[in-house]
Amino acid sequence: MKLVIASDIHGSAYWCGRLCELIEQESPDRIVLLGDLLYHGPRNDLPRDYAPKKVIPMLSALKEKILAVRGNCEAEVDQMVLPFPCMADYALLDCSGVSMYLTHGHHANPDALPPLPEGSVFLSGHTHVKLDKIVDGVRCLNPGSVSIPKDGSHSCIIFENGEFRFHIWED
Repeated sequence: MKLVIASDIHGSAYWCGRLCELIEQESPDRIVLLGDLLYHGPRNDLPRDYAPKKVIPMLSALKEKILAVRGNCEAEVDQMVLPFPCMADYALLDCSGVSMYLTHGHHANPDALPPLPEGSVFLSGHTHVKLDKIVDGVRCLNPGSVSIPKDGSHSCIIFENGEFRFHIWED
């Protein structure tokens, strides 16, 4: 199974468009969105081409493949305009024999992991910084941010054939 894993789009029509182009190229079985889809939040500057109303149809067109969790910027109104569930605090996914725990990262995070068996994968966003490290036998991955990176590069993760790889866009 192939996944595209992304977080923190924050309503950027430009960067959501770039993500959609990558999704078209990669043709994943599922798209995992780790929260903060439409709103930029009070702590962030506006991302490039901030236009949540343009992001809604882009993501809606992919609704059959999306598995999304709630970020700290999601509100009930977001669920009213998106045709796929996006309000769960976490989700569990078994993909190609890899057990994955999906969350945004504002509650559970690599410093405060939920009880997971050794060999599991913990996927979170929130920090806008790419991460790949092992904590107590659990692989912790953060795809960084699609639209407002705090580590210098717009990014997501592609999971294919049991392997994770970062995809980094040129600005």
